[in-house]
Amino acid sequence: MHDIVIRHGEVADGTGAAPRKADVAIDGDRITAVGEVPARGRRELDAAGRLVTPGFIDVHTHLDAQLFWDPAATPSCHHGVTTVVMGNCGVTFAPVRPGQEGYLAAMMESVEDIPADTIMAGLGWGWETYGDYLKALGGLPLGVNAGGLIGHCALRYYVMGERSLEEAPATDDDLAAMTALVTEALDGGALGFSTSRTFMHTVPDGRPVPGTHAAPAELAAIAGAMAARGRGTFQVVPRIGERDGAERRNSISEMAWMEEVSRGSGRPLAFSIMQSDRRPGLWSWVMEETAAARARGADLRPMTAVRGSAIVYGLVSRTPYDTLPSWAALMELPFPDRLAALADEPLRARLAEEAERPSELSGPLAPKDPAKIYLLPPGSADYDVSPDNSLAAFAERRGLSAPAAFIAYLRETAGGGLLYYPVLNQDLDAVAAMITNPDVVLGVADAGAHVALTMDAGNSTFLLRHWVRERGLLDVGTAVRKLTADAADLWGITGRGVVAPGYHADLNVLDLDGLYLHTPEMVADFPLGAHRFTQRARGYDYTLVNGAVLVDHDELTDERAGRLVTPG
Repeated sequence: MHDIVIRHGEVADGTGAAPRKADVAIDGDRITAVGEVPARGRRELDAAGRLVTPGFIDVHTHLDAQLFWDPAATPSCHHGVTTVVMGNCGVTFAPVRPGQEGYLAAMMESVEDIPADTIMAGLGWGWETYGDYLKALGGLPLGVNAGGLIGHCALRYYVMGERSLEEAPATDDDLAAMTALVTEALDGGALGFSTSRTFMHTVPDGRPVPGTHAAPAELAAIAGAMAARGRGTFQVVPRIGERDGAERRNSISEMAWMEEVSRGSGRPLAFSIMQSDRRPGLWSWVMEETAAARARGADLRPMTAVRGSAIVYGLVSRTPYDTLPSWAALMELPFPDRLAALADEPLRARLAEEAERPSELSGPLAPKDPAKIYLLPPGSADYDVSPDNSLAAFAERRGLSAPAAFIAYLRETAGGGLLYYPVLNQDLDAVAAMITNPDVVLGVADAGAHVALTMDAGNSTFLLRHWVRERGLLDVGTAVRKLTADAADLWGITGRGVVAPGYHADLNVLDLDGLYLHTPEMVADFPLGAHRFTQRARGYDYTLVNGAVLVDHDELTDERAGRLVTPG
């Protein structure tokens, strides 16, 4: 008798093959049979009319702290994710010298918008090297599997202190110390190394994060440490499209050093690239440059999201007008009082009148074009970016200004209506071209980051619902492979990402026709009562991690069978 048998499902096994009818037997934490399984299971799961897939692997998360107080990694676990890769963008909590913990927490808040006080209250600390951090992580009763990258920001600050923020290159002694720490991290189980080159990532005083100004020689030396161990993936947020000029000077330079580092080390290099209306055509140029570099022997892998990466506005979080006095005063109230205040007609008039002076709006969270902001009403999160669903169109139908229409929308939805403002990947035709490119990795959902500002952790559900079921852009086998085996291969995660005997029993049983994304909701379940967006799904009958059922018909169980994942 087997421990579990999943019966009568259509198995999309992660290899890219079309689904086939088969049973799946599980014993302990492993898959032991796929096909006809005559023996019974101590527990039988009915998968008739359902897809059976490997558990999804989210390759770009910032759950480094959250797993210490939320080992199930909500809401990622509600979207079929069974393995998460943390430590992206160069920001991590190790290595750390005693007394520097608060600085790393503040840097994480500055870059990834996770409150530093929450991090300090919820994180156990007590480690120094990245290998020590992974030991602490691996000792937790994890709901999902987790792997990590050693981050350049923490690494450089540990070695160089304040010098790490300057433009002067690292010394030979600095390089020796950094490569030794990277080697320690790899020996301790790290999946690789991450760095950030973008000027948008800053420490709290506004300076670029450590590593922003690192010379290519430093990056090559770190990659060389991975080459010496024969494992590890290099992840980077590159300086593509920033301070470029018409000649794309910085973009050309970034592509050049990434190719050189990958070719010189023989290690895969994954980098973020998103379409932007501010840089038309740049994403396409990057695809062409990547193909050329790969033809020359570089293992470059662009990473992108499957829909627009967006700010989410609403009465529960932030609004487009929060820099204005009356709006700021409104948003200082508790949520029930905010909603009650909108019943006051003079206040509504004052709010609308203030927001109708767009020249007074300031800051990166203050978009001024309502035609590029979309409604996300309570219920199903469709992420409809058609012109008819814009705030501008809604306002025109009501005969109101955009701010007045937003206020009306909030009142009509009892404060539950949200606005969706894509700041990257606004053009879904570009997104379609990227996610069908065989060189491109699906990622950049940023689970665990920007917790009260964005909610993109449900990208796996969106991919299957929108691009597979509704648009038919990807067939089931290809989409599942991109969410599973491709991700495992890039990060050197063996024994996961495929439904086959001997593999770990990380599995989903899901209803493709019934997949449903709920509109994000605001909760206050972080340490110290910090708020964050979360998002549930419907259609995941079962999600198993190492043979234990973590999600049963969309509800979290008490099982915690996740493990630390390491290369090989």
